Amino acid sequence: MKKILILITLIFSFFSTAISKETTFTNEILKKSQLDGKTVVIHSWNKTCSTCARQVKILDKAKQDFKDVIFLSFEQTKDRDIAKFLSIDYWTTIVVYKGNKEVSRSIGQTNKEKIYSQINSL
Repeated sequence: MKKILILITLIFSFFSTAISKETTFTNEILKKSQLDGKTVVIHSWNKTCSTCARQVKILDKAKQDFKDVIFLSFEQTKDRDIAKFLSIDYWTTIVVYKGNKEVSRSIGQTNKEKIYSQINSL
């Protein structure tokens, strides 16, 4: 009985961390944003990644706090062509561009202050 309870708990934990999110990244949006000199934040995620889920919550809040920033995302395992184009090898990667220059890249960061600092990078 104890093993069944543990199994049910593990299954519930797996599904409770699943992210309901879609890919918003397109090369066209990135290029236009870069030409316009915008700050662009790109997030690589996976739907079953608990770290990604924590990052999504922070980045959703950041969208409200940084009105002039473009936020794009893609699912790492499904959108391998995007990952290759951006040289992103891992889920949980957050990359910040200012214009056409990459100014910051982190992997696995879940500290809100550090992510916000990354978005504010010069």
